[in-house]
Amino acid sequence: MEPPIDTEHFEAATFGDRALQREVLGLFEAQAAKLLQTIRTTNGKEQSEAAHALKGAARGIGAFQVAEEAEKIEQGDGSAVERLAQRVVEAQNAAALLVARN
Repeated sequence: MEPPIDTEHFEAATFGDRALQREVLGLFEAQAAKLLQTIRTTNGKEQSEAAHALKGAARGIGAFQVAEEAEKIEQGDGSAVERLAQRVVEAQNAAALLVARN
């Protein structure tokens, strides 16, 4: 199983800058929580737009499993919401570990 965050991708995307990594991960955690709440409490266009935003944020940090589930929701698969929620928790936990190592 692939890790919740692809650290090679993340390192490259942040140029190995530890301060930038902490900032980006903090932003992701806050944005993911907000977008997940929107995804859980809406449907239709609003849900799809929130899923699209989360997909982009997840890809940016290398949380490709989050992005994959968000894309399913963006395409109308409501059954992916709880899988997405689990993947977000896994990515947030991995983000916390990455921040702690810095």
